[in-house]
Amino acid sequence: MNKMKLKGISLRFRIFIFMILMVAVSSILLTALSLIEYNYQSEYYHNDRLERKEKQLILSLNYVIENSPFDNSDIIKNISDSKIDEISIIQNIEFKLYDLDGNLLKNSDLESNIDLVELKIPSYIVEKFKNENIDRFVENNIDVKNYKVAYDILKDQNSNPIGILYIPYFEFDFLNDDKLNSILYSLGFVLLNIIIISTFFAYFLSRYITKPLFQISSRLKLTKLSQTDNKIILKNPPKELAELVDSYNLMIDELEDSAVKLAKSERESAWREMAKQVAHEIKNPLTPMRLTIQSFQKKFNIENKNINIKVDEFSKSLIQQIDVMSSIAGAFSDFAKMPEQKKELLNLNELIETALDIFDNQFINFSYDSNEVLANLDKSQLIRVLTNLVKNAIQSVPKERDPIIDVFLSNTTTHAIIKISDNGSGIDEEIKLKIFEPRFTTKSSGMGLGLSIISNIIKSFGGTIEFETKMNMGTTFTITLPKN
Repeated sequence: MNKMKLKGISLRFRIFIFMILMVAVSSILLTALSLIEYNYQSEYYHNDRLERKEKQLILSLNYVIENSPFDNSDIIKNISDSKIDEISIIQNIEFKLYDLDGNLLKNSDLESNIDLVELKIPSYIVEKFKNENIDRFVENNIDVKNYKVAYDILKDQNSNPIGILYIPYFEFDFLNDDKLNSILYSLGFVLLNIIIISTFFAYFLSRYITKPLFQISSRLKLTKLSQTDNKIILKNPPKELAELVDSYNLMIDELEDSAVKLAKSERESAWREMAKQVAHEIKNPLTPMRLTIQSFQKKFNIENKNINIKVDEFSKSLIQQIDVMSSIAGAFSDFAKMPEQKKELLNLNELIETALDIFDNQFINFSYDSNEVLANLDKSQLIRVLTNLVKNAIQSVPKERDPIIDVFLSNTTTHAIIKISDNGSGIDEEIKLKIFEPRFTTKSSGMGLGLSIISNIIKSFGGTIEFETKMNMGTTFTITLPKN
């Protein structure tokens, strides 16, 4: 189903959609990368800020430790609370001091929105310092957003660890969030304008790309082997299309040569077949003529009293055979070249009645659905078509059956339809496809050109002829003729 839908999408629309999608995807990726970069820069800024605060705080504490008269953990215990508060105020940061086992020793007194009072550091952090031999560890708080804690090892003058520094850090991003919103708004405005401009650009670009293809398509629709100006000429086409056009033009040259050769071959074949048929048809009456003349020579006696009667019979026989040969020549002449049409406005009701007058009206029924059906056609050729079809209809009826021929004229807005039905033997399934071919006939006499000539006449009118048949029940020929 999807493949069928895809086949109905034009190349121009596909290029247009692809370009729009490409711009849209690029915009989404650009926005995503901007957000990722912002988050990365924000994280980098806070980590750097926390690290700077740690260094400043450690420097202050180291100064106190270096000037302390105590050793090891006693140094931290003996730092006065006022000194702790002073450092906290100067550095503007809260902190705690723990011993190496994680027990709370000192705590700054700055107010905070977050309860930071913890009497003991989690054991896994203490173990981490002991086992991994590290001096610093930063942990993000999973319960409080944008909140992290830094742990640092404090050392004495001999670089021996004497305690753990605890520094809470809250990431205030209110100003940065406003800045991010401003950036995203500006970016969205720019991307929206890019998409709008890209839409117009994609539309005109897709038209520009596919225009040569439409020109080629239009030219191919008009291509006919009977014409000699089938080549495609494009101005400044892309390289790929230029190769396609050159291949097509080369193919046209080859097809024209082949068409000329084929037409010549067909003409020669047609003339050979026509010559065979003419020779065969003329040979049929020549044989009885020869026999008649030979018989007359043997029996001719000038003293015979009935010589005048015999001469008269002999002359009639020859004239009859000559007439047959003349009709053969006329039929082939008509088939080879139809006379030029002389179209005139005809009342088909009256014309059909005139054409049927030559037949026995006892078994021919003519009916119509409109009292006056007018059409521009050649009168003599149409009468020829009607008389030939009615004659064939009569001849198709077996001798033991009374013929019934129905002729019906119907009328539409643009066409006139004539139906000729009989109650004859019908047309065998095996010969249906050959019925309008030249030289084909089911009769013992005749040349098989009648229906072929009729078909050519109707085609020259711009009409069609069809038939329906049932064996031993009859046949109906339907002629559809344009009125104009």
